[in-house]
Amino acid sequence: MSAALEVGQVVADVTVTLSRDSLVRYAGASGDFNPIHYRDDVAASVGLPGVIAHGMLTMGTAVAPVVDWLGGPEAPGAGGWVVDYQAKFTRPVVVDPTDGAEVSLTATVAETDPEAKTARVDLTVKFADKTVLGKAQVRVAWA
Repeated sequence: MSAALEVGQVVADVTVTLSRDSLVRYAGASGDFNPIHYRDDVAASVGLPGVIAHGMLTMGTAVAPVVDWLGGPEAPGAGGWVVDYQAKFTRPVVVDPTDGAEVSLTATVAETDPEAKTARVDLTVKFADKTVLGKAQVRVAWA
């Protein structure tokens, strides 16, 4: 089954809307209650264009479709797992109080090693048509 995995193959192409409610839920789960993630006045006071999503929430949101793909029926082999995940934050995701923030993600197989049963999946993560995670790469493995 891993032979079907090809460089250039898109394994996820989704858009996720983060809302202010998403930020509150993430703050509760992570313990990160920095007010730049829920108060417009505090965000403005430190030079931000508005309340921003937590960086780890953005990273988690970006990798979730890859994790779903690894465990789903289209998974290489008998399912798989994330071995490594890296990204650089290039700009914040500003979450509007009414409309939220639409984050688009495309996950593309960049390289495969069928013998080692691993692959690198590159993520393109954008908000407002601008990249928010640079050099976002997920190394995956399967049984």
